[in-house]
Amino acid sequence: MDYLIFQQINNLALKNLYVDEIAIFLASFLPYILIGILFILLIKNFKEYYKIVAQALISGIFARFIIVEIIRFIWDRPRPFITNSVNLLINHSPSSSFPSGHATFFFAISTLIYLHNKKIGILFLIASFLISISRVFCGIHWPADILAGALVGILSALVIKKIFGKFFSKD
Repeated sequence: MDYLIFQQINNLALKNLYVDEIAIFLASFLPYILIGILFILLIKNFKEYYKIVAQALISGIFARFIIVEIIRFIWDRPRPFITNSVNLLINHSPSSSFPSGHATFFFAISTLIYLHNKKIGILFLIASFLISISRVFCGIHWPADILAGALVGILSALVIKKIFGKFFSKD
């Protein structure tokens, strides 16, 4: 099933130069824009946003660099371009693909922001989805990698929010 969904998405690549360029932008550069927006929020109103941004970054870093690496140590799943013929739009190392580090990191950040500010959070969640699905389109992730990464990110954000709520003051 994962392979069939992957094919349906990845087979759209290399059909239209503009669509390919948009997918490459979403997969490679939109992540930097989201991080930039976090810093803009800090500049805009540090007192209002510093705890939210700190929790979001802690959540994303914890999810990506602890949980994802533990899962990848246990299960080394090859990327689609290693074992299959794919429309590869982005060069990537042949590292383990499950779960997606990008999906994990950005869904963790987006969920944490959503829990504090629904309007900005929805925009971040949409951007996280676009980043993630474009990585399938570009041939470097399986759909299951994205789904697992999103779940790990969301759960990590909920855990971090609970920890901060329990152990740190609300002021």
